Amino acid sequence: MRIAMISEHASPLAAGEDATGDVQGRHVADLSAALAELGHDVRVYTRRDDPELPDMVPLSDHVEVVHVPAGPAERVEPELLLPHMGGFAQWLRDAWSDEAWTPEVAHAHYWTSGLAAVTAARQVGIPVVQSFHELGVSSSADGGPSRASYERALGRAVDRVVAQSQNELSGLVRIGVPRTQMSLVPAGVDSDRFSPEGPAAERDPQRPRILSVGRLVERKGFGDVIQAMQYVPGAECVVVGGPPAGQLAADPQANRLRALAEQFKVADRVRLVGAVPARDMPGWYRSADLFVAAPWQEQFELTPLEAMACGVPVIGTIAGGLGETVVDGLTGDLVPARDPRALGGALRRLVNDKVRRFAYATAALDRARQAYSWKRVASQIGSVYSAVTGLRRSTGSSNSAVA
Repeated sequence: MRIAMISEHASPLAAGEDATGDVQGRHVADLSAALAELGHDVRVYTRRDDPELPDMVPLSDHVEVVHVPAGPAERVEPELLLPHMGGFAQWLRDAWSDEAWTPEVAHAHYWTSGLAAVTAARQVGIPVVQSFHELGVSSSADGGPSRASYERALGRAVDRVVAQSQNELSGLVRIGVPRTQMSLVPAGVDSDRFSPEGPAAERDPQRPRILSVGRLVERKGFGDVIQAMQYVPGAECVVVGGPPAGQLAADPQANRLRALAEQFKVADRVRLVGAVPARDMPGWYRSADLFVAAPWQEQFELTPLEAMACGVPVIGTIAGGLGETVVDGLTGDLVPARDPRALGGALRRLVNDKVRRFAYATAALDRARQAYSWKRVASQIGSVYSAVTGLRRSTGSSNSAVA
């Protein structure tokens, strides 16, 4: 099957540059590669953000990245891309109408990609599958249409929405997307790259290491993790993410976390690493005794899966998809969000229980390999593609445009 991946702001070519800054780009790269291994032909369409980029770049066998001219050929923040989606859609429509390579299905990633995909695909009769990855807020600061209203309309206009967790699915239902319009397929993890075997980052063998990974934004809960460290004497907390190490001193969020560490008298046991290349992340996971993820909001977290695939138990908050990724009492422990005391208690108990850590690690590794392999995920996504293309052929229908 010929598959068009639409990922307007997250290029799979940049997925290896920052392990925490482009989760969507990594997802698109890994999914495309897994689909190609199953025999599909994939083209990823992403916005040209550099005038020197070639029109098309091979990513792997049967996967190519196409740079679409839409808006300025420079980096633009995702929240500012909406005005350029009309040009993106027009380019796609012309390409799919005029070229010999016309996709049989388009899979859009993120809401703005979906708007472009639906606009282009409905004019050439191609079904559209939508992955949101995260949902927006329910209001608009400037009085115009809110992101949630676009997401609601988009969820109704596409042929199928793929939710990555039951929590995301429930969120889509809450904003008005019909349950019958959705399929639940989790994200995958590369168990060949993320595994217990291989080099580990340097560490003090006498001090237990607690690892946390992600962008340094408040909703990720790193402040709660730092507060929780006062209840885990003797352990160190390593945070991977944010700007490169050389820019951490000027980063407001990094400075906020450092100030918290000073306030709670754990500064000597908290280390901010900054951004690291994706190739180095398995070694950081392997170096940890346990992994902690403490987000507040409902969204899917990929890093706990990567930690589990490296044989690391996870302490997480009951938020978003963590309650589905982590099996409480089997692969790790779950605590309420925004409760540093409960988080610290769970961390302390697991740090001090080597036998339970080993049992959790073994179960976590097995769960990551069995339930979240990219081969399995790609097969499930492929079934969604087959369903929507079969429905289009049998009914000849086309969903209405997004309002």
